[in-house]
Amino acid sequence: MHHIKATITKHNGKTKQSRGFSPNELKEAGLTKQDAKKIGIPLDIKRKTMHEANVATLKAHKPKAVVES
Repeated sequence: MHHIKATITKHNGKTKQSRGFSPNELKEAGLTKQDAKKIGIPLDIKRKTMHEANVATLKAHKPKAVVES
């Protein structure tokens, strides 16, 4: 799996890459913290926000093995 990064919006309206995806984004995409660790998705437990673009990125990169279990 290639490295995917979450994007966040700063206060001035610009976007930047984040350290990882928030727990809320993982939950919305149907992944657990254990699944993310297993397949190499970065997690940032300090983030509380949820961006729809990040959820869409997670859903697009979710492997079939996680979907079937």
